[in-house]
Order: sequence, then C-alpha cells, then structure tokens
Amino acid sequence: MVKEDRTQWKAKYFLKIENLISEYPKCFIVGVDNVGSKQMQTIRKSMRGEAELLMGKNTMIRKAINGYLKQNAALEKLLPHIYGNVGFVFTKGDLTEVRAKIMKNRVEAPAKAGAIAPCEVVLPAQNTGIGPEKTSFFQALSIPTKITKGTIEILNDVKLIKENEKVGASEAALLNMLKISPFTYGLIIKQVYDSGTVFEPAILDITDDDLRKKFLEGVTNVTSVSLAIGYPNVASVPHMLVHGFKNLLAIAAETKVTFKEAETMKEFLADPSKLAAAMAAAAPAPAAAPAAAAGKKEEKKEAPKKEEKPEEEEDMGFGLFD
Repeated sequence: MVKEDRTQWKAKYFLKIENLISEYPKCFIVGVDNVGSKQMQTIRKSMRGEAELLMGKNTMIRKAINGYLKQNAALEKLLPHIYGNVGFVFTKGDLTEVRAKIMKNRVEAPAKAGAIAPCEVVLPAQNTGIGPEKTSFFQALSIPTKITKGTIEILNDVKLIKENEKVGASEAALLNMLKISPFTYGLIIKQVYDSGTVFEPAILDITDDDLRKKFLEGVTNVTSVSLAIGYPNVASVPHMLVHGFKNLLAIAAETKVTFKEAETMKEFLADPSKLAAAMAAAAPAPAAAPAAAAGKKEEKKEAPKKEEKPEEEEDMGFGLFD
C-alpha cells in the first residue's frame, strides 16, 4: 500500500477539522494525559453516534481554526485554551449527557514515581500480609504498625499522598507492594464551547432551580435598595403602592376621612363582632364528624355486675365446739 503524502494528509486533516467545526455547534476541550490508545478506542466506541473525538497537534488545530474565523469569528475564543495535551469532543446532543459518558470511561492505574497525583491517597488501616522484615520500610514513611500473627498490620488510616503532589518512589513502591491502584485516568474536561461561548464545565451542574433562586435573590436585592433610596422601578413600585395604601388606611382609621376601600375597615372597628363573624365564615369547615358522633350516641356499656357474695351466716352466739 502506497504511503499517503504528508501534504495530502494535512489537507485532509484541515478539511476534517473544518467539517467538524461547521457541523457541530458544541464541543468539549479535554485533557488526555495518561490515556492510552486502547482506552482512547474504548472512548470512541462508547460515544459513536453522539459525539466525535478529535486529536492532533495543537499547532495544526490552531491553524485550522484561524483559517475558519471568517466563517465563525466566535471560534477565536477557543484558541487560548488549546495548550498542553488536549483534544476535542464535538457533539450536537445534550452536554450533560455527553459529559457523563466521557467521565464514565475511566480506568484504574497504579501509582508511578514522579507522576502528579490526581487525587488524595489514604492508606486504610489493614493487615498487609507482609512479613516483619519490611517493618523499616513502613517506619521510613511514618506509618504506625504492629506485628500480628507474623505479618505487619497498619494501625491507623494514613494520608500517604496529597492531591496534585508528586508521587515519591517509596510511596509508589508501597502501593504496588500492597497491590493498590489508587488513581483513575480518563479524559478530563477543561472547557466547554457552546454556540460561541466558552465556559467552565462546572456550569453544567447548574439547574433551573439554581437559576430561579439566584434570579429571585437579585430581584430581592434590587427591591431592597430601591425602597431604601426611594427609587421607583418595576421591582419597587408595587411595594411603594402597598405602603402608600397602608398609610391611607391608617389615616382613615384615625380620622373621619373615608373612601370606598376603607369603609369595611371602619365598619369592623366600630363593631368588632362583625370582624369575628367574618373570620368565622372565612375559616375552613371542620372535618365531618363520624356518623356515630353526628346522629347516634353510643350506648354506654354497662359495667359488669359484681358477683354477689353470699350473706354471712348470722352469729348464733356460740362457737363451733360449744
């Protein structure tokens, strides 16, 4: 098979990028550190039909995007984020669902000396099954141990490696000795692009309820400030009208001034019994009483009659043996 010319290969690659950019309005910029080729193939298969994974040199991707800026100037926002070992996941579907598939495809990996820990590693208290000849190894890492039935037992949970800390040779050797694979590797979502906007992936966790809550908090703040400084706007005018109406009612209550809306209030103030009757009429009706309580009275159960004791024999005035 004749090897394809590099110039032709580049032309096809640029055409592929342009087709993906023009066809898909959304994409993820993903980090691909520590992701092997086999895992990459698994990720491609899992997203087939819903997303397209693009890898390549950053310089070529930048060049292809720069060449397409005339058709879509918003793509320029992607350029500052194309650095390091990154790729693109293009999609037309729901970003949250596609992100879930991306994050699902992760594989366990052992700790390697010199690697940056993606998460904190805690060594749990356990019986290691390792012979006592390795005690000095644990002591060098300040891990409290004791010998139990001829094996080393770790007494307490120990924070062995901190997040974003470089893995030391001793820590890596110990974890491998205990057959612990503390890390998982896969695509890491760094930025999200959606129809000309680039944002952090954490924004995808925001729900409609969160947006509604934030909006109402903003409206409350605007209303409070507007009422404090007496500035009328859409948020504050209804409250101003209510406060003004309350003031008019207060004046009407203390003077002979009256108007239609104050007549009922004056009537209740003159005769409080009418207010009580109105409140009773507005109160919800009580729950229907049981039939037995409504119409019929339960017959009282008769108390059980006490057994009549036989009358004591009259004292005849003499004893049994008289």
